[in-house]
Amino acid sequence: MAKVLIATEKPFAAPAVAGIKEIIEKAGFELALLEKYTEKAQLLAAVADVDAIIIRSDKIDAEVMDAAKNLKIVVRAGAGYDNVDLEAATARKIVVMNTPGQNANAVAELVLGLLVYTVRNFYNGKAGSELMGKTLGILAFGNVGRNVARIAKGFGMNVIAYDAFCPAEVIEQSGVKAVASQADLFKQADIVSLHIPATAETKQSINYDLCGTMKKGAILINTARKEVIDEAGLLKLMAEREDLKYITDIKPDTDADFAKFEGRYFSTPKKMGAQTAEANTNAGLAAANQIVGFIKEGITKFQVNK
Repeated sequence: MAKVLIATEKPFAAPAVAGIKEIIEKAGFELALLEKYTEKAQLLAAVADVDAIIIRSDKIDAEVMDAAKNLKIVVRAGAGYDNVDLEAATARKIVVMNTPGQNANAVAELVLGLLVYTVRNFYNGKAGSELMGKTLGILAFGNVGRNVARIAKGFGMNVIAYDAFCPAEVIEQSGVKAVASQADLFKQADIVSLHIPATAETKQSINYDLCGTMKKGAILINTARKEVIDEAGLLKLMAEREDLKYITDIKPDTDADFAKFEGRYFSTPKKMGAQTAEANTNAGLAAANQIVGFIKEGITKFQVNK
């Protein structure tokens, strides 16, 4: 009997756990649960005899994999998977998957919610502005980017996008104008929303020079990954340009320095993009179904390592 572990320092909602349990046990597998753990040693002990692991933002590195002698698959319930050591997994013939699209609407709604909050001056009682008629630039047109575009068009915004890996004609099928480059996106948009992963190419790519080309009064909003921001460069630029705003749901390492720009910076206390009951449940159930499909039928549709 295959054994599946849910290892979540930040637990799934109870309905999600119940749904995962139903899927796993219906498949004839055993489910184990490790929630709110505080030390890596607890995770190392819990993985000793498992065949599969479902995680959220939990780190699965070579040490964890070596402790899990039977491990065949790790599924990250969410889109990003930089918390899993893919090279180590591949070397040990462990399949790693994510659950793309399951959190997309939740993140997209947060983007527009944060933008309304920002353009209304954080509800401080002073007159703000509207989103209608503003140009929103979406950097990366994956599941989240497409949902952001859908909602933004409902606000009457002009939406443009750039994605190095998505053909312009595919972007424009969604009623969004494709621009030729990342540089063009930053120059043309009133607001730039980031939806790029943290890779060797993108880390610290949102920097002083790029953001320096943004329009007067522009807003940069980041619900992607902290690592894509060159924090030192952005801090320098915001000190020089009192018209720019930076909004994020990923608290920067230099949060205290950004907080000095009163009225031009906001960060949620913790990452909030996927923090809805619906997204929580969708991602968890998808992870469970993907494990069952892999173990029973060898399905690797959402594998992210090779």
